[in-house]
Amino acid sequence: MFNSKIIGLGKYLPDNVVTNADLEKIMDTSDAWIQERTGIKERRHIAKGSDDSTSLMGVKASKIAIERAGLTPQDIDLILFATLSPDYYFPGSGVLVQEALQIPECPAMDIRMQCSGFVYAVATADQFIKTGMYKNVLVIGSEYHSGGLDMTTRGRNISVIFGDGAGAVVMTRSENNETGILNSQLHSEGKHAKELSLIGPSTGRWVPEIMENNDPDDISYYPYMNGQFVFKNAVVRFSEVIMAGVKKAGWKPENIDMLIPHQANLRISQFVQKKFGLSDTQVYNNIQRYGNTTAASIPIALTEAWEEGKIKEGSKVVLAAFGSGFTWGSVSIQW
Repeated sequence: MFNSKIIGLGKYLPDNVVTNADLEKIMDTSDAWIQERTGIKERRHIAKGSDDSTSLMGVKASKIAIERAGLTPQDIDLILFATLSPDYYFPGSGVLVQEALQIPECPAMDIRMQCSGFVYAVATADQFIKTGMYKNVLVIGSEYHSGGLDMTTRGRNISVIFGDGAGAVVMTRSENNETGILNSQLHSEGKHAKELSLIGPSTGRWVPEIMENNDPDDISYYPYMNGQFVFKNAVVRFSEVIMAGVKKAGWKPENIDMLIPHQANLRISQFVQKKFGLSDTQVYNNIQRYGNTTAASIPIALTEAWEEGKIKEGSKVVLAAFGSGFTWGSVSIQW
């Protein structure tokens, strides 16, 4: 059986920076309030008139990752695209990337696991590679949140959190079983599905029904989050799934060189860091600059950590996520 490893990383963020001060002008909030609860100082939003989309941001990040891998787009055997904000209801964004990169008849699969999407996608790519079915897999996390947020005081608890962006990695076959992806841990708990959700429009509530009701107070087409409930579950599940992956890899928490948590809330990351006794140099956070970019947050942070020299050959790296579903997971990597 083959092993899999990451050989190329890339990221893309829109140029348009939206600070907390900018949000103060359009809703009843404050920089202090946002930072105290989330740690976020600014985020990126796709600007009006921009050509950027979920798939195009993914393409831009992918081109960098493929070039850094020393490959061409035609070398890619499979695309896995993690997102909760696809360009269209259907088809998925993966096929749009395949067309944009001009990869002939490459299979493309969208993975709809929200904040855990990239972790699930890496785990899926790992299995495809280990079985020998595919050699070079492009894994993308990309989100275009800003166009679907309630940017008023009514929606402030959620809208101040999210940002737009994309990250990508190229994974390939390796015959060295001591390096690369060592293990992945994936879980879900559907009984809490509606505690972090966007219910409509959907097949349970089609657009005509929403239009027929024409209710200005209907906010079901905006994201909903039971913040405190999600936070309490996140800190427990993060800790469990990180420990499970670390133990299976034969490590102890203090052996982790770099923990890349999903950038949901800085307070969650700080809680986990304290629980495991990790130093600031062992945990990478960039939510302060980008907000929560859902499936894109881990590949963006992973790319930045690598670019900054904080991940290098021999590094023990852990990716961990928790999000809507509820879903959660981790990936342990010997770089």
